[in-house]
Amino acid sequence: MQITKPDLAWLTDPEIFGVNRIKAHSDHKFYLDEERALAGGPMELCQNLSGTWKFNFAKNPSLRPMDFYREDYCVDGWGFIEVPGHLQTQGYDKPQYTNTIYPWDGKAFLRPPQVDMEHNIVGSYVKDFTVSEPLRGKRTILSFQGFETAIYVWLNGAFIGYGEDGYTPSEFDVTDFLKDGENRLAVEVYLHSSASWIQDQDFWRFSGLFRDVLLYAYPETHLDDWFVTTDLSEGFDSAALHARCAFSGAAADQLELALYDAGGTLVMNKSFSYSEAAELSLEVDQPKLWSAEEPNLYTLILLIQRDGKTVEAVSQKIGFRRFEIVDKIMRLNGKRIIFKGVNRHEFDPRRGRAVTEEDMLWDICFLKQNNLNAVRTCHYPNQTRWYELCDEYGIYLIDETNLESHGSWSKRDVIDDSWTVPNDREDWLAAVIDRANSMMQRDKNHPSVLIWSCGNESYGGKDIFEMSQHFRRSDPTRPVHYEGVVNDKRYPDTTDIESRMYPPASEIEEYLRNDPPKPYLSCEYAHTMGNSCGALDAYTALERYPMYQGGFIWDYIDQFIYQKNRFGEEVLAYGGDFEDRNSDYNFCGNGIVYADRTPSPKMQEVKFLYQNLKIVPDQTGFTMDNQNLFISTAGYRFICTVELEGQEIDRIEMDCDVPAQKKEHISVSWPDLPAGAEYTLNVSAVLKEDTLWAMAGHETAYGQTVLGSYQPGPISEEAKMTIVLGDGNIGAHGRYFDILFSAKEGGISSLKYNGVEYITRAPKPRYWRAATDNDQGNGHPYRCGFWYAASAFQTKTKMEYEEQDGKLLVRYSYRLSPMAEAETTVSYTVSPDGTVAVEVSYPGAEGLPELPMLGWSMKLPADYQNVVWYGAGPEETYLDRRCGAKIGVYCTTAEDNIAGYAMPQECGNRTDVRWAEISDENGRGLFFEMEDAPFELGVLPYSAFQLEDALHWDELPMPKYTWVTIAGKQMGVGGDNSWGARVHEPYCIPSDKPLSYRFTIRSI
Repeated sequence: MQITKPDLAWLTDPEIFGVNRIKAHSDHKFYLDEERALAGGPMELCQNLSGTWKFNFAKNPSLRPMDFYREDYCVDGWGFIEVPGHLQTQGYDKPQYTNTIYPWDGKAFLRPPQVDMEHNIVGSYVKDFTVSEPLRGKRTILSFQGFETAIYVWLNGAFIGYGEDGYTPSEFDVTDFLKDGENRLAVEVYLHSSASWIQDQDFWRFSGLFRDVLLYAYPETHLDDWFVTTDLSEGFDSAALHARCAFSGAAADQLELALYDAGGTLVMNKSFSYSEAAELSLEVDQPKLWSAEEPNLYTLILLIQRDGKTVEAVSQKIGFRRFEIVDKIMRLNGKRIIFKGVNRHEFDPRRGRAVTEEDMLWDICFLKQNNLNAVRTCHYPNQTRWYELCDEYGIYLIDETNLESHGSWSKRDVIDDSWTVPNDREDWLAAVIDRANSMMQRDKNHPSVLIWSCGNESYGGKDIFEMSQHFRRSDPTRPVHYEGVVNDKRYPDTTDIESRMYPPASEIEEYLRNDPPKPYLSCEYAHTMGNSCGALDAYTALERYPMYQGGFIWDYIDQFIYQKNRFGEEVLAYGGDFEDRNSDYNFCGNGIVYADRTPSPKMQEVKFLYQNLKIVPDQTGFTMDNQNLFISTAGYRFICTVELEGQEIDRIEMDCDVPAQKKEHISVSWPDLPAGAEYTLNVSAVLKEDTLWAMAGHETAYGQTVLGSYQPGPISEEAKMTIVLGDGNIGAHGRYFDILFSAKEGGISSLKYNGVEYITRAPKPRYWRAATDNDQGNGHPYRCGFWYAASAFQTKTKMEYEEQDGKLLVRYSYRLSPMAEAETTVSYTVSPDGTVAVEVSYPGAEGLPELPMLGWSMKLPADYQNVVWYGAGPEETYLDRRCGAKIGVYCTTAEDNIAGYAMPQECGNRTDVRWAEISDENGRGLFFEMEDAPFELGVLPYSAFQLEDALHWDELPMPKYTWVTIAGKQMGVGGDNSWGARVHEPYCIPSDKPLSYRFTIRSI
C-alpha cells in the first residue's frame, strides 16, 4: 500500500524506518543487449541525478520551508549544494567529531528513541530534471545510494517515501509520478532520527545526500534479484553454479545463462524456460578459483528473451571460491587463511564520506602494494563500486552492517546496559534486521565478501542474535562475525568467530593455547593513533597457532578535514577545531595513511610484517618461505645485492619458483667479503610484470642480513692541539678547530670548525620526548613528568677536566632534581685532530619513573637542516617499530623529518645509526659517529618542549634552529591501544639501571 502523507513523528519511531521503499535486491547490472552486458560499463537505463541542487538550510524542523516540495514553490533565492556531498563540508552547519558519546549529550537529556528537535538540522534539496529518452515509458525507480540520517522524498508535489539506514540504497517506485518535460524532485534530509541511536560510529557526524541519487528504468521483463553461488567439489576441480532468480514485469519465453572467462571466451551456456522465481544452474569443470592472490573473475550473463529477442541482459562478475570453517579454522578454497587487514572508513579531507572512484582506486592499489589483503568496512556498508574493485583487485572483506550504539551502553568507560539499544527490545528488532538484510541482499554476489558482520560495539542481546540468524538463513555460504558478545555473553552463538578488540598478544595466546571453540580474529587491533604501531610483531608472531587468523588494524586513514586558519592557510583540522562540543578531538587520527592520502611512516612496519614472502639471506643464498596460499614466486624477480656500509658493491638478479606454502633455500654466489667491515645482504622480491595495482619493479617483499660490524673512522694522532685553561672557560685549539667548554653554561659553549660556529647554546642531556598520543593515553606525562623537569631544569653540579696523552677531557655532572639523588655525567674528550668523543652516563636511581630516553641534545642554526645517516630507514624507527626497516644510507631534511601526525609529538627518530651528517646547503656541517654501539638520531626544526606545547603544527613558529638529538636509547611508541596500554616492557627504559653510550663529533 502506498502511503501518501508524510509524518514527522516517524523520526522518533524506531519501528518506522522505511515507507514505500521497494525490497532490497542484488546490485547486478542490466542492459538491453548481450554485447553491452559483456562490455560492462554504465547502464543505458540509468540516469544520474547527482550534481548541483538547489538547497535550503534550517537549524531545526520548525524553521524549514514546510511546503517547499510543491511544484510551484519558488526556490530562486536558495543556495546551491553538490550531490554527493555533506552539508558540513559545503559551508552549511559545522561538522562534529565524537567517538562514543552521542553528539547531543549534555545539550538535551534524551533516551531512545527520542530526538532533540530543537537541534536537528534540516537540509531541503530541490532538483529539476527531465527524464532521459531511454527511460521514458518504463517502470522507473528512484534510488538514494547514501544519506544521513533520514529522508522524506517528494516528486512533482506528491509524497514518494521515507528512508533511514542511509548506507544501503533506499529506493522508490516513481513510475506513476513522473511526467513529460521537467520534473521536480524534493528531499528533506534530517541530521537526527531514531536511527541516530544505532549509528553512533566513531566518526565525524555529517548529514546530507553523500552518495549518488539515481533514476533507473526496467525493461518489460526485469530481473529484480538474484543470488549466485558456486558450490565447489571437494577437490576444487569442478563447480555447480546456482542462480536463484526473481523476475517482474511481463512474462518472457526463455532464459539463457552464459558464463565467460576473463578473456571474454564463452565457457558454457544453457537455456531454461521462464518462471517468475527460477532456479538456474551450470556445471563448470576446472574453474579458475578466486582469491586475493589470484582474483579470477568470470562474467555471468543472463539473457531474458521473448519472441526470439533479448529484452534484458543481466551482467554479474562472479568468482568461484569456497569460504568455510572446518575443524575450527577458517579456510578459503581449503587453505587456512590469515587476514592481514585494516579497518577502512570511507573518507576524504574535503568531501568527508562522499568518496570518489579515484579515492577508491588509490586506496585499493595502496592496500595491494603494501601487502594488506583484507578490509573490514567499519562500520557500515560501503559504496557498491568498492566491492566491485575488491572483487577485481583481490581484497577480502568483512561486510559490516550499519549498526553501532556504543554510547547507549558504555558510559564514562563503564558498562551500563540500563537503556541499551537494540539489546532485547522488540521495537528495534525489525529495524536492525532490515539493515542486515539490505546489506546482504545488495552485496551477496561479490566473491570478495567472505564474512557478514552484525555491526560494531552495540553490546549484545536477542536482536543482534536474530540478525545473525537472518544472515545464516538467507546465506549459509558465509560465516557471521560479531565482537560484542565479549561484553554480553548471553548469546554466544551470535558469532561464528571469536573476535576481540585490542587485546594484548599475551591474552590472545592464552585463548589459543586452551583448545578454544572458535577461530580467533582481532576485528580491531594495533591502534595506530599518531606515532604508534609499536610491537605489531607480537601479534604477527601468533600466526604459528593454526586458529589464529589475523586481524584488522585500526585504522586505514586519518579523518582530518581541511580548514583555513586565521591567517588564511589551509590546514588539516580535527575534532574540536570546528567549535564542535562535545568532541573527542584528535582521536579521529588513527590512520596508517594520512588524510591527504600520503603514507604514514607506520606503513613501513605494516608492509614488512604483512608480507607473504619471508626472505632470510645468508652467506650461501637465502631462505624463501612462501606463505602465499595459492601462488608461487614465479611472478617475481629477485634482486640480490651486497652493500658495504650502505654502498652497493654487487648485484645479482635471478628468478626462483617456490610453490605456495613451501620453504626452500636458494643459492646465491655472493662475492668474497673481507673481514673488518660491515656488509648487508639484501634480497628484494619485485614484480616481473605490470599488474592492476603496481608497475613492474614494485618491491613486494624483502629480507636483509647484516654481516660483520661497523668500524668507526680513525682519529689522527699526528695533529697538534693547544689547550688553554682559563678562569671560566677551557679551550682546545687546533689547525682547523676551536672549542670552548664553559663552567657557567655547563657544556660546550663554542664549537668551531674551519671558522664556522655550530653552537647556539650548550648541549645538555635530554630525558624527555614530546608525548605521543599513546603516551598521553596511558598517563605517561603524569607518571613520568619528572623527566620533563629534569630535561628543562637540570643543573650543573660539577665541571672537571684533565689532559691525557695530548687530549683534553672535560666532564660535567648534572643534578636532575633536588628531590632525587641521580646525577648524569657527560664527558667530552677532544683529540688533536678536532674529534670530540662524547660519553653520556646515567647511573640509575631508585624511586624514579621509567625513563623516556637518555639523549644528548644540540641546538644548531636552522641552516643546518640536511640529514644523511647510515642506519635503519628509510622511514622513522623506534625500538618496537623497526622490523620493517633496512640498514642503509638515507637522507632527509629536518623539516621533512616531521611526521604528519595531527597533533605535534615525538617523531622522526632513527634507530641503529652508525653515523650521521648534519649539513647546510654548502655542505658544511657536523659528522656524528658511533663508538662501540649504534645510537638513535632525531633531527627536527623544533625542540621537544615546543612540540609538547602545541596542539597543531601551524601553531609552531617559523623554524629558527635545527634540534639534533643523539640518544643512547629511547623507549618504544607502543600501540596495543591509545587509552591505557603501555609500551611493552622490553622496549621500556628502567630508571633504576645504569645506562651509557658514546659517540664522536667532527667536521664533515
